[in-house]
Amino acid sequence: MPLSPDPYAALRNAAKYVKQFRSKTFVVKLGGAVLSDPRTRKTACEQIALLWAFSIRPVVVHGGGPELDALCDALHLPIEKAAGRRITSAPVLDAAKMVLAGKLHTDLLADLQAAGVPAVGLSGVDAGLIKARRRPPVMVTEPGETQGRMVDYGLVGDIESVDTRVVEHLRSADYVPVIAPLSGGQDGAVYNTNADTVAAAIAAALHAEKLFFLVEVPGLLKDVSDPSSVISLATLSDLASLEAEGKLTGGMRPKAHAMRHALVGGVGSVHLVSGKQSDALLEEVFTNEGSGTMVVREHPVKHGGAKG
Repeated sequence: MPLSPDPYAALRNAAKYVKQFRSKTFVVKLGGAVLSDPRTRKTACEQIALLWAFSIRPVVVHGGGPELDALCDALHLPIEKAAGRRITSAPVLDAAKMVLAGKLHTDLLADLQAAGVPAVGLSGVDAGLIKARRRPPVMVTEPGETQGRMVDYGLVGDIESVDTRVVEHLRSADYVPVIAPLSGGQDGAVYNTNADTVAAAIAAALHAEKLFFLVEVPGLLKDVSDPSSVISLATLSDLASLEAEGKLTGGMRPKAHAMRHALVGGVGSVHLVSGKQSDALLEEVFTNEGSGTMVVREHPVKHGGAKG
């Protein structure tokens, strides 16, 4: 009679990663497209809850682009973007506050609480977590174009400093910080800051082991029209090549810049994982094969467990 498969094999395999990542900091950035669907938001929260249950120390940063677009439409405000980044007028900033530090933020906190995560909401304004200055007009060249143009992004903040004391205070009491991407100026101004940029800055400041971007697509794609063309492992030089070839468009461009910032800042690895696929985050963390793309500074000698 043939032996039945070991029902505990997957558990044994996952256990080595649980041990490897215990007490490590993972920053998880949830994209607005993931959060705007209550089902995918709930699934993401349940995966974060499992990380927390295994003594991995998550910090959550969230976006909110689609919901902000919807509110701007309802308020008859223009939606303007350049190089994948939002141009923020004073009325759009008010709408961003309503979404990013209001409804979407509260709904996410409620789902995390329901999943058993002791989540506490913050924005970059709280306790001077993220200090920024208004971005000056910059030259922007869109993919496929040869000539750039000057763009004034309006009330968008470029990060000057990150003070993690409030985050560490919460983490020392076993709370999970959930951070909305608003930043504060030295003069009391409030700025809209790209959530990918915020996640990278937080990850670098916390010396995180990993930074995860939960996105609509399965990972970094060789062919943006083919979801099966996932690149399992990439380096900073690979990112530069993809950008030069025009294969990083829209919101993937600020993500690429954020990934560079995080890796150069000392984060161990950055991962692009589907926020739509059930358990993709857990598969990326607790299996050797992973589910999305791992980005590192340089190719490792050996592509090992949980993608390294």
